[in-house]
Amino acid sequence: MGMGQNLPVAGITLAAGTFVAMLLLGVDAVIAIAVMIVWIGSLMVITGRPPEPPPVIRRQPLSLEAIGDLIENFSTPLLITDRSTIALANSAARTMLGQHMIGQDVRVALRQPEAIALLGEERNGEAIVRGLVRRQDIWQISRRAIDDRLALLELTNQTAEADISRAHTDFVANASHELRTPLAAILGYVETLREDDGKVETPTAQKFLGIIEREAHRLQALVSDLMSLSRVEAEKHDLPTERIALAPLVERAARDAAGPGRFERITLDLAAAPFVLGDHHQLEQVVRNLVDNALKYGAVEGKVHVTLDLAPGDQARIAVNDEGEGIAADQIPHLTRRFYRTDPGRSRASGGTGLGLAIVKHIVERHRGRLDISSAVGKGTRVVVRIPLAQAENLAISKLTETPGDSTKPSETEQQS
Repeated sequence: MGMGQNLPVAGITLAAGTFVAMLLLGVDAVIAIAVMIVWIGSLMVITGRPPEPPPVIRRQPLSLEAIGDLIENFSTPLLITDRSTIALANSAARTMLGQHMIGQDVRVALRQPEAIALLGEERNGEAIVRGLVRRQDIWQISRRAIDDRLALLELTNQTAEADISRAHTDFVANASHELRTPLAAILGYVETLREDDGKVETPTAQKFLGIIEREAHRLQALVSDLMSLSRVEAEKHDLPTERIALAPLVERAARDAAGPGRFERITLDLAAAPFVLGDHHQLEQVVRNLVDNALKYGAVEGKVHVTLDLAPGDQARIAVNDEGEGIAADQIPHLTRRFYRTDPGRSRASGGTGLGLAIVKHIVERHRGRLDISSAVGKGTRVVVRIPLAQAENLAISKLTETPGDSTKPSETEQQS
């Protein structure tokens, strides 16, 4: 700043006023001038003095003990290294890598070439490490220097993200394959019909047209199931709120799935009339898919038994039993995977898309329910869906438990209501 900006105007004005007052009071002019000069001079000296610098605050370095207290309860595994030695590890890191690693060389503790390359150079950066704890896991190790000796290592588990990415890739590959198969059949038979300028014999043409129609329906079913699965996954975190009577829903959905030609194979036992909070369309889809699967893969003339009753824990239970060949125990855990088929040839011939049970699983999970599949080779398959009862129904069940008899079945009066 310039001198003009630092002049003490108020002080100078006061000095000049004092000078005039002294003259008016008869003080000698020389003395008055001297007083004013000394006053103004002292003001100029004080104003022109450079400001004192602020006091320097020296930061005390954090002790290892303080750092340890700071990071101990973080859920992310964190390590503090002193040069190449592990000086500290929080609880998550000790649980992951073992209690013994304190004092070890960090490169020995982590063992992976990618980690050794990052830590050996003592630079800030990241490295992706595979198999750090288990063979298939993936971790990102990030190094950040604290000072010239200490550094922070953060270990981030990226296995779940990699699994999701791989699942999406597999899903796209499988969906593309499933879509290409009927499209190839449709295009192939259409080209055959066109090759002879419409001169293909009528029986042959009708046969080809029948195959085209069947493959087109299969393609339509596949696209419909893919859209259903996408909608269910998009809504899986939204709890349904509609109060639904299950008995009429189960009966209607079972009839729809069977159609007029197969309904005589179905036996319905709706021993209870529970209410649940659910999505009407999705619950119908669950019953339709289960009944359709049982009719397709059960014995040709075998019965399909559909039951609705109450299960312990205030739950409605829908069970679908077939009399088919059954499923081997090692295949049951895979049945709800997308596009999984125990018999691919038979499934495609019957029009199955391989998505039915995957859709059922996601719908049941959205309703906070449970899906169980049991089977024995040669004895058929049983699929059970349990869904929590609506609150009003819970009160009715609690009243039933106070009366003698079977507490899992409501009275005839309550069934009619």
